[in-house]
Amino acid sequence: MNDRDGYAQEIVKLLPRLRRFARALTGNMADADDLVQSACEKAFQRMDQLREDVLLDRWMFAIVRNAWRDDRRSARVKSPHDDVSEMIDLVGEDGRETTDRRSEMAGLRRAVDMLPLEQREVVSAVILEGLAYREAAELLNVPIGTVMSRLSRARGAIAQTLAGGLVQ
Repeated sequence: MNDRDGYAQEIVKLLPRLRRFARALTGNMADADDLVQSACEKAFQRMDQLREDVLLDRWMFAIVRNAWRDDRRSARVKSPHDDVSEMIDLVGEDGRETTDRRSEMAGLRRAVDMLPLEQREVVSAVILEGLAYREAAELLNVPIGTVMSRLSRARGAIAQTLAGGLVQ
């Protein structure tokens, strides 16, 4: 196995995490998949630029984030957000509890989608991906205090939105 094959295998292992992160940024799975594919293409084209002191997952997350921001700037990606049920696996369950849970998750997803991009990025990195504040700060290229304040504001906005019944 050559270096390129090992590199490809490591990126394949990251795909579920990259897709979740891209979904949080784009708002739907179709655009998220396109974004991840674009990021993977860029990564393979630039694999010689990956320094040994940089973790592959951080590098890939940065590529996804930068590609999303580039797309946003050029206003090419403008589609409605899809249903949160694409992100969770509820195989074998049905009934009132499942319906209630899906409704709550859909409301939460809509509340998160209402956040500014900077707050959605932090929520995705810290809550969905489980990154430490320092890791999220490195990924997003912002000070750790910025991560904490954005996350605090995001949590407050989500709580206010859900408590106020502002999501339907």
